[in-house]
Amino acid sequence: MKRWLPFPAMSAALLLAWLLLNGSIEAAQLLLGSALAIAVPWLIRPLLPNDPPRLRRPDAALRLMRMAVIEIVRSGWTVCRLILFPPPKGVNARFIRIPLDLRNRYGLAVLSCLINITPGTVWVEVLPDTHELVLHVFDLHDAPWWIATIKQRYEQPLRDIFEGSGPS
Repeated sequence: MKRWLPFPAMSAALLLAWLLLNGSIEAAQLLLGSALAIAVPWLIRPLLPNDPPRLRRPDAALRLMRMAVIEIVRSGWTVCRLILFPPPKGVNARFIRIPLDLRNRYGLAVLSCLINITPGTVWVEVLPDTHELVLHVFDLHDAPWWIATIKQRYEQPLRDIFEGSGPS
C-alpha cells in the first residue's frame, strides 16, 4: 500500500478537498481528484526531509495549540480595536529582539508560523550571530512582557515538544 500511496491520509484529504471544492461527486471529478490524490504525494516526496521531526511531548503540543488559538483570537480583537478606534497618539509599532534558546529547525518553523498567524506580530528574522529573533509588534507598550511571553508561552513548549527535557 505504501508503495502506491506513500501518504494515504494526505491522499484521502486531497481527494476530499477536491470534491468539496468542486461541489460534485461525478465520475469525472472522482477520477481527476483520485489522480491528483495519487500524484501529489509522489511529487512532493523529494521535498520531504530525511530526518522527520520527533514529537517528544504530544501533550505539550496540544496545550500549545490551545493556547495559540486563544492568543490569536485575543490579538485579532485587539488589532481590530486599534484599527477601528485608533488611540489619540497613534500606535507604537516597533521592532524588538528576543534571545532564543530553541535551536531545532522544526521548532523554529512552528514558532515562526505561530508568530506570523497571530495578528499584530511579524517574524522578521533570526540574527545568525546572536540567535535573536527580530519581531515586529504592531502596538508595543511593554517589550519585557513580549520577550517573556514569547519565551514562556511559545519557545519553552516548543523546546519540550521537539528537543525533549534532556539533551537531544
